[in-house]
Amino acid sequence: MIRFLLDENFNRKIVRGLRARQPDVDMIRVQDTELSGADDPAVLEWAAKAGRILLTHDLDTMTKYANERIA
Repeated sequence: MIRFLLDENFNRKIVRGLRARQPDVDMIRVQDTELSGADDPAVLEWAAKAGRILLTHDLDTMTKYANERIA
């Protein structure tokens, strides 16, 4: 099963839509973990260690840090 981490800015309407279609989807919100308020590199590292795909709308900085992790 795919496991998701939802960034603090992730749209709640999308979350409700996902849950409506797939009620057992494994999603946790950043703000429900010790990551609340953490910087982007820490969120990406936590998601990677936890085996979760990060869902975010932060294309400005999150993309930069994700690309750095890949390189």
